[in-house]
Amino acid sequence: MASSPCGNSNFDSGLEIKTRSVEQTLVPLVSQITTLINHKVKPKKSERTQAAIHRVGQAVSVAVGRFVTVGEAIATENQELKDEMGQACFEARRAGDAIAQLTDVGSALPSQSDGLVTVFSDRTGMVKAARLLLSSVTKVLVLADRIVIKQIITSRNKVLVTLDHLERVSTFQEFVQIFSQFGNEMVEFAHLTGDRQNDLKDEKKKARMAAARAVLEKCTMMLLTASKTCLRHPDCESARINKDAVFHRMRCALEQVIEIVTEARSCGENKILPVSIYNGIKDFKVGVECLRENLNSLSPQSVGSQLEALVERTEDFTDSAYTSHEQRQAILGLCQLARQDTQQLVQSWAEAQSVHAKEATEDMEVAILKTCQSVSDLRRELHKVAVIRASDLLKVHGEQLPLRALKAAGAEGNLEAVAEYSRTLTEQKEQLVENCRLLCHVSGTEPLEITCIHAEETFHVIGPQIISAAQTLALHPSSKIAKENLEVFCEAWDSQLCDMALLLREINDVFEGRRGDKRSYLSLPRPGKHSANLKTAKAVKLDAEEQTSMAKLGLELRLLSSDVDTEVEKWEEQEHDIVRQSQSLASMAYNMYLFTRGEGLLKTTLDLFHQAEVLSEEGLQLCSSLLTFSTQLVDEEKSVVMTEMEKMVALCQQLQMGAKTPVQGKTATFQKVDSSIQTTRGILTVVLSLLPSCNKLTRKYKSERSSLGSPQDWRERQDASTPVKEEGALNNKNTNGFGAKSLEQHMAGLNLLESK
Repeated sequence: MASSPCGNSNFDSGLEIKTRSVEQTLVPLVSQITTLINHKVKPKKSERTQAAIHRVGQAVSVAVGRFVTVGEAIATENQELKDEMGQACFEARRAGDAIAQLTDVGSALPSQSDGLVTVFSDRTGMVKAARLLLSSVTKVLVLADRIVIKQIITSRNKVLVTLDHLERVSTFQEFVQIFSQFGNEMVEFAHLTGDRQNDLKDEKKKARMAAARAVLEKCTMMLLTASKTCLRHPDCESARINKDAVFHRMRCALEQVIEIVTEARSCGENKILPVSIYNGIKDFKVGVECLRENLNSLSPQSVGSQLEALVERTEDFTDSAYTSHEQRQAILGLCQLARQDTQQLVQSWAEAQSVHAKEATEDMEVAILKTCQSVSDLRRELHKVAVIRASDLLKVHGEQLPLRALKAAGAEGNLEAVAEYSRTLTEQKEQLVENCRLLCHVSGTEPLEITCIHAEETFHVIGPQIISAAQTLALHPSSKIAKENLEVFCEAWDSQLCDMALLLREINDVFEGRRGDKRSYLSLPRPGKHSANLKTAKAVKLDAEEQTSMAKLGLELRLLSSDVDTEVEKWEEQEHDIVRQSQSLASMAYNMYLFTRGEGLLKTTLDLFHQAEVLSEEGLQLCSSLLTFSTQLVDEEKSVVMTEMEKMVALCQQLQMGAKTPVQGKTATFQKVDSSIQTTRGILTVVLSLLPSCNKLTRKYKSERSSLGSPQDWRERQDASTPVKEEGALNNKNTNGFGAKSLEQHMAGLNLLESK
């Protein structure tokens, strides 16, 4: 579907805009041109008006000149698009010059009668120039976007070739050499696809890209240990099965990424998402409510069949062996109630039509309300069943009993015990797979549905892989690499459980009407960006233990930041300093979590350390706010707050000193990253413990706050023994937020975690 820039149908370029970077580049240009086009059509302008028109015209011309210079530089780096890009840049420059000339006051002559300047009388010429400018600029942007797509495809092709070589190696020496090359190529691919994912406008495609990249991230570590195990035990069938499954999954994920960026209509793209109960109920309610305005918008048969289709989909819940008798009866009862209310609606509807009513009668209105309410109650019950079961499963699986038993049995070489615990794990896997299916029904958005499907597929695949890894260890109980391999697959299972916990929170957020805004990162190429020189960047690779540690720490940060966000939402005073600063800390911690996944705004370890400094400064600011807050508390209450605040001061100072301490070498850099994230986790833990108690105390003293006045008044009433010097030091900290630096500035220090 072709669409015009920024939705302005007057300037349809005939090119669809699929990324935020292209759209946001066009927004100011469209705004300026619209100002020129929509001015009052008067040939004679006052001095003020014609000066304003002149300024806008010159601004457009200068902006286009700069833009074209960048476009020409990109064309020089990409010879295959040089002619096409050059032509688009030429047209854009010509259109910009035409607009500058049409709005040039110096070329206009004053009227002999009244002395006013006649400027910009050629409206047709202005419209023509504006159309040409928007068309050519959009074409330049879309061509630049094609370069990004080509870079992703080229990077994928390199990864595939190396993947084929890795699969066929027969010696450790050859494997180590090729895997080193593979790691560097995956760094490049992860960087390009991460930028692309954040730049996509379509949330559904963004979710599919995130799922594919998550597979690649986790499988890279699995590929390493599975391949080493196969090389160490070449005649072991279970080791070969384990390795083949990893390679197959990586190829599928690579193919999915290319389908998304090229919009290929392959089997993956054509796969239609199953209609969820949430969407089915939403569509059903929309149709029923339309009857208020138009009695003929639907037929009674279609309403009945829609409801029956909904009821049929609830069988995923009622037919499940894991649904309790009480839950099953509640769902069946609500389905029956929905049928009765719908039947009553159909009867009222028929009566209204028999008297030739033009709109819904009073009886019909009541029936519509009851029908919508009954299906909403059904949706609420299904949501409750799916979420409660997911929470229960996460609690049970959090103990990791089957995994620990499998590892112990494998290390003892006990094949019978491995077989027994494999059956237990398989049953747990089936429960998780089924629950992901139920969560998909109530997820509420297409991106979350895609994430549920990804979780279902991940559990379905990793379960058998853990079993094959355990069988290999049982056959070779003294093999260190077989033991390490099983550990990696168990860690992947644990990681997916953490992801499922996050997914559960997001589904609840949608159900309760809470949706967080995510910051975007744009992926349009700049001269020198993503070009051939990328392969010369030095990336630091982590070993298995380091990667596992970093992934777990990152997930803990994500959970803590989510918990902090949940707690601050409970505060009545959303503008309170404690609330604002806690939200800021949670946001920065979330950025650090994204860093551990090779995503987000923090692209290098330097970015991470700078973020850690800023976070420590914001933490000290929060300590200052807590100090001020404590002045209104009695001794026992004040003691609790001050104790936690002192912990936070120590942690913030530790984080600040650690972030500023220079290090060299891979091991020292990893230790610094690890320390920064662990200390940040400690800070968030303290914040999380303080927020509920401070909220409770704030409500308790709310009646007294009017007499105490503003926080500034509290500060002035502090006891003489208050450590003013410390407070002053805290307040003097710089709290500027993290500013993302361009890729060119950091190309020499690629994020060491992107080697995952």
